[in-house]
Amino acid sequence: MNTYVKMVFIRRFFFMKSVLIEERAVNLAHYIIDNKDTVRGAAKKFGISKSTVHKDVSQRLLHINKVLATQVRAVLEENKAERHIRGGMATKLKYQKNA
Repeated sequence: MNTYVKMVFIRRFFFMKSVLIEERAVNLAHYIIDNKDTVRGAAKKFGISKSTVHKDVSQRLLHINKVLATQVRAVLEENKAERHIRGGMATKLKYQKNA
């Protein structure tokens, strides 16, 4: 394989990888908005890490689609405001089962 062919292949690979990341970010955003799900839930559903989901929807999505990014941010802020309640309910259920 000559040098030119290698460079074309590498450029195509990085372009395809970039497109896949952008698609993943948009898909994650739609999933979070439609299901009102958390970063943890989206990560489990898509089989990727929480930090990847967070980076996709908070940083990458801003460059791709700002309107979608603000909608996701609203859902994540709502989840953040409610998480102490969900944690308390989980603890309550845990001790009710053991009693």
